[in-house]
Amino acid sequence: MQIGYVFQPERGATDQLLAGLAQRLIERGLPVAGAVQSNTGCDPQHCDMDLQVLPDGPVVRISQNLGAASSGCRLDAGALEVAVMEVARRMEGARLVIINKFGKHESEGRGFRQLLAEAAGAGIPVLIGINTMNRQAFFDFAGDLAQEVPVDGAEDWVLAAMAEGAE
Repeated sequence: MQIGYVFQPERGATDQLLAGLAQRLIERGLPVAGAVQSNTGCDPQHCDMDLQVLPDGPVVRISQNLGAASSGCRLDAGALEVAVMEVARRMEGARLVIINKFGKHESEGRGFRQLLAEAAGAGIPVLIGINTMNRQAFFDFAGDLAQEVPVDGAEDWVLAAMAEGAE
């Protein structure tokens, strides 16, 4: 049972890393489930956030437009839950779960948290992005299962974890 995490401080860098990795794994025919994020329409303060449900699911917009003067969280919690349900529908046969981020909702017990726990409990390796704000909540959740995955070695970690899980 492994829960690998990646952290990159640059805005959007973890999203790009995980999306590219997921695409390469799926192109190789590997059974991957999860969700990766892409950001579009960015201005200095806001981006539109979309989750691509893996391996073949819909793209779900998880951000909402609160207006130019807004400074609060733009996450659409209902849309996030739709993405979670779509991922759950695609879990059968998965040998790896990739999730874009252990965010505020996961730190509060919502979002992908239950799915992550079920995957890890079933022995399916999990790779997830973390951020500074929810870092401690992630470590509280994952405990000693948390393994830092080097950014330049993420694909090697995934392949090794999948091979170990297949044994």
